[in-house]
Amino acid sequence: MPLMMIDLDNTLVDRDAAFRAAATAFLAEHGLPEADLDWLMTLDASGLTPRRQVAAALSERYGGIDAEDFLDRGAAGLITLSDPVREALVEARSEGWSCVIVTNGRTVQQETKIRNTGLDRLVTGWVISEALGHWKPEPEIFHAAAAVADAPLDGSWMIGDSAPADIRGAQGVGARSVWVSGGRPWTEPDYRPTLTTADTASAIRRVTSA
Repeated sequence: MPLMMIDLDNTLVDRDAAFRAAATAFLAEHGLPEADLDWLMTLDASGLTPRRQVAAALSERYGGIDAEDFLDRGAAGLITLSDPVREALVEARSEGWSCVIVTNGRTVQQETKIRNTGLDRLVTGWVISEALGHWKPEPEIFHAAAAVADAPLDGSWMIGDSAPADIRGAQGVGARSVWVSGGRPWTEPDYRPTLTTADTASAIRRVTSA
């Protein structure tokens, strides 16, 4: 079966929307200013800021409030899978593709997202950076994904929203790639995706028709 590797956060699922909802609830629960939502979103940086750094910033700003509890619960329980992405995955599997999630992040949180959304029933498997000990764009995580599917990286695809993690990582192992732009312009001068789409469902369908 041909291999389709797919990023999780802000690709298969809208992690930013879930974090915004969790942050809104956190501020309301502790009687903190609603205006701090923008600060929290900037601090989080779509999950790219290291958890330890986020926890330290929250503790400094909010004193005795249990920031660890907020980060542990975080957005994982609020993640949903959109119908268009679900349908595109079902179509890809029916057309013979092995779909493997390749995600950076903590194992407990990422597996919670995968299982709560039903992605565990729609994909061949997944590779999570914390469990593996390697992070995108390191080649080891892509080789691990190929091993999960028992498929070669030759001829494979990587779909993701992160230029450095997903697109540069795919290039490093000779895989083709689709950048999910969300309307953003491409700004990296040294490498480019094979294809660009505005959304993930379209990206999956572009791969299956390539």
